Amino acid sequence: MNDGNSVTKSELISRLAVQFPQLAKDTEFAVKTILDAMVEALVRGERVEIRGFGSFGLNYRPSRLGRNPKTGEQVQVPEKYIPHFKAGKDLRERVDLEKT
Repeated sequence: MNDGNSVTKSELISRLAVQFPQLAKDTEFAVKTILDAMVEALVRGERVEIRGFGSFGLNYRPSRLGRNPKTGEQVQVPEKYIPHFKAGKDLRERVDLEKT
């Protein structure tokens, strides 16, 4: 259930279908296609930039020694890549104006 502070993929599709009724039957396909293309680009190690919105990229996290919070035992945490979003200037400015 949505707490009102986020928009799920299905809610985004519904809102777009209401806003653009002439595209209602293609809205779900379009949203899924865009998101799938973004995921595939990130999997290939590419950066995804949407002008005026922001960019998606990968941050590398090297392996490290961590602790199991339950037992306190040391465990090796493997290296990994983490998806990262950086908001664009236009988005940052617009959010700042709306929240002040």
